[in-house]
This record gives sequence, C-alpha cells and structure tokens, in this order.
Amino acid sequence: MTIHRRQFLKAGAAIAGAMPFARVLPALAASDTLVAVTGQTINSLDLHRTGTNRASYQVAINCYDRLITFGTKTLPDGSLSFDYSKLEPELAESWSVSDDGLTITFKLKPNAIFWDGSKVTAEDVKWSFDRAVSVGGFPSTQMKAGGLVRPDQFTAVDDETFVIALDRPSKLSLPDLAVPVPFIINSKVAKAQASAEDPWATEYLHTTPAGSGAYKVARWDPGQQLVYERFDGWTSGPLPKVRRIILREVPSPATRRALIERGDVHVSFDIPDKDAAELSEKVKVHSTPIANTIHVVGLNYDFEPFQDANVRKAVAYAIPYKEIFETAAYGRGAPLWGETEEIAGTEWPRKSPYVHDMEKAKELLAASAYPDGFEVPLSISTDLASWMEPTALLIQESLGKLGIKTEIEKIPGANWRTAVLVEKRLPLHLENFGGWLDTPDYYFFWAYLEGNLFNSSNYRNEEIEALTAETLHMAQDDPEYAPKIRRMFEIAMEDIPRIPLYQPALNVAINGADGYEFWFHRQLDIRTLTGAES
Repeated sequence: MTIHRRQFLKAGAAIAGAMPFARVLPALAASDTLVAVTGQTINSLDLHRTGTNRASYQVAINCYDRLITFGTKTLPDGSLSFDYSKLEPELAESWSVSDDGLTITFKLKPNAIFWDGSKVTAEDVKWSFDRAVSVGGFPSTQMKAGGLVRPDQFTAVDDETFVIALDRPSKLSLPDLAVPVPFIINSKVAKAQASAEDPWATEYLHTTPAGSGAYKVARWDPGQQLVYERFDGWTSGPLPKVRRIILREVPSPATRRALIERGDVHVSFDIPDKDAAELSEKVKVHSTPIANTIHVVGLNYDFEPFQDANVRKAVAYAIPYKEIFETAAYGRGAPLWGETEEIAGTEWPRKSPYVHDMEKAKELLAASAYPDGFEVPLSISTDLASWMEPTALLIQESLGKLGIKTEIEKIPGANWRTAVLVEKRLPLHLENFGGWLDTPDYYFFWAYLEGNLFNSSNYRNEEIEALTAETLHMAQDDPEYAPKIRRMFEIAMEDIPRIPLYQPALNVAINGADGYEFWFHRQLDIRTLTGAES
C-alpha cells in the first residue's frame, strides 16, 4: 500500500474517538488508582517466551525482581533517570566479587517472598537463570553479553547464597543482571506447570506471572488493557504509593493526546514528538534522550543491490537528514549526521560523516551496478508510525530522484518484530535499536554481528566480529580498548549497513501524577509513580 503525504497529514477526529474510552475509565478521584495509556501492544506476560515484543518487557520490570538494579539520578531538567554508574540491591542483600573477577557471590534478602507467600531461595534464582540461558533467542543472547552462558555457571549454595562462575572477567556481568531479562521466577509454581514438551513452563507463564515483584497482574485483556495490583509483601524496595494501575492500549496517538490533555488519564506513555512539543505548554512532559539508541535506515545485505557499496553510500547521501529531524522528531533528541572531524573518542551514539548531497548520491549510483536505479519496498511499523511514516515519505521522495522507486509497506506492530528482527526479510526498512548496557561494543554486539537479533541488515564483517569479541568484556581503561572501538566505528561508517538518522527522545506526558522515572529499556516502570498529591 502506497502512502501519500496528503493521507498522512489528514487530521483525525481525536476528541470524538476519545469519548467512548473515557466513559469506561474509573473515576480519577480514587487516590489509590492511576490510569496510563500506551500505543503499544502487550503480546505476552513472559519476556523469555519466543516472539514476546518490546512492549511486554514492562511485565518483567514491574512484576518480577532481579538480583540487582541500577540507581537513580536527577537530570538537569529535574526529572528522574536510571544511573548506569550505580548498582543497587533488589533481591540481593549484598554481593562480592573474587579478586580474579571470576566468581560473584550473592546473599539474598532473608525476608524476600513470592506472591504466594513462599520464600525466595537461591534455587529459584538458579532455575530462573538456567531458564534464561537455555530458552534461546533474545533472552539467552542477552545473558551471553554478560558472560552468562550455561546452567553449570550457577550454583545455589544454600537458601540465601547464589554463586555465578564466569569463564572470564567482564565489565558487563554485573550490569547485565540489572536489565529486565534475568528476572526471578517462583520455580515451584513454574515446575508444577512444566512438561516434557515445555520444560520451562512458557505456556503457563505466558498468561500467568509467578514472581515476587512490586505488582501482580490482576487482569490482562490482550489488545485492550493490563491491570496491576500492588503486592504489599514486596521487600525489594520502598513499597509503591499506588495500589492499582490500569494500563490501557490506545492505538490512536490523537486519542491518547486528547485523554491526557483533558485529564481523563494520568500518564500517556511514549507519545509522538509533535504531541510532546505541543503538550508541554499544557501538561508536564518528560522528554529524555534514549541512552545508546539510534533511529536508522536499514539496508539488508540479502537484497542484491545493497551488496554494492556504491549503492549503499548513494542512499546515505540521498537522505534528507535535517528535514527528517525537524519533521519526524520536531527537533527533539540529537542529530547523528554530518561529522567532519576524525574519530577521536569512543562516545556512542556518534554522528556519521554522511550529509544530504544529491549530486554525490547521483555520482555514486552512476558508478554502481545499478546506475538507472531499482525498485525496493520501504518497510515501517504501524506501532512506530509517528516517526517512521514522515521519515519514510521524505526518504521515498528523495530516493525517487535517483531512480530508486520505493513503495512504503506498513506492517502491523504485532508482526513487525518477527519481520524485521527474527526473519530479517525486509530489504529497506526503518529501525530503532537501543543498547541496554551503555557501551559502544555492546551496541555493536547486538546490531552488527551476524545472526544477532538487531542486525536487521544481515550484515557480516569479519573484522567487526573479531573487534567486538575482543572489546565486549574488556575494561574501558585498557589501553587497547579505545583504538579498537575507533576502528569499529570506521568500518561501520564505511560499510554503512545501518544509516544513523538521529538519537530519539522518549516522551511521557503526566497529568495528575508524579514520580515518573526514565529507564533505558524504554518501558514504563510503574513502581515509582505517585498521585499528584503524594
């Protein structure tokens, strides 16, 4: 289906669409209840399950605990954010690392309990870690990034002592325990629901969480809402102020805007940049640049024309970066094009050397095997249309001037992750990976290594593979680290399988609530939310 600029700009009936929804909301006067809306669809309550989408990660965050978590810092604008430099206890009361860096020993909080009242033990931690490294796919790869690969690395010494044995010291091992993936499951409940065909109880946990987290799932109506209720026995942090939080799925950005603007909901999560710019004069809007995250154009190496380096560079020079940043991002975030200096530091994200230069683009395409252009679909997600659609329209228009004809393909959000990341079948597409652990080598591990989930371009470079393996666990103050990272940058910008556009911001509107904290995983952590009067 081809999208035209006129269709995109056509205004919707926001207020009329919001009214039926508003009538089914509980009265906002109830101080123990908050209502949030999101445009994302939760498709599972188990992050470890194959096919679970990003929106579902929030269940792991709010309903389960990890051994440790990141601390909190205050940003210059007064809002709260996670602090990657600080690690704090969650289920673990304390931990220690051996002198050689190969053994990490955790002492669990003796009073930690699951929702059913049973004690959280080191056996539960071991079963949960065994599961995370064994289910395959994204969870196991995420664990691998921290050097956590096999069940035999994990030992339950006694009820309150859990030990991890590493094959080599790594700067990522402890931070990797604070991301959503290594959450602790009530293994007794899960094992009772497991079978020979489903040893990790993925079908049961898909719809029925079994955790010790701050909130339980009281109700899940797929495609409509998720209702959280506080677990008053939570011991892994300060007990949340709000007893009940209703998260409604509202696909229409216009409807979500109307609801938050009128005060019919308390939180509107991940709102479009346009709404953030306009709503900031009426309600509180948090706009936080997303750490280690880049909006990119993906060029799939499985598509024959993109195997030609001149074609890839021609596309990179044809992109109208500034117009995209102003139109799709409304200037929120950070530009990532037009770097004129030599690579000196290891900061990431960083600007690419490419700029909008149609003459240069035409020269490169003329020197390629496709001087007259070609046809290729340009794929976007309906769930991410607020930035993808205007971006795709501008790219479509510019590539057309080169003779590269594109038809914009809109893929439903529920199918997007499978198409772009699992099957990796989209020749030309927009993508927005963000690295959870804030180092460039970690970003490259996910987005530039063959077969890894966020390498949607099917890119492979042997030198990149070797350099990433060498730097991933290397200390950042090692004298060999910076030169290797800079070389990775050089190769990535020369091969350009992913064309950086800009670093996005995560926008969250608040009306009648407080306590919002930004997290790298780009999902709503409800545990710190409070009513405005709290």
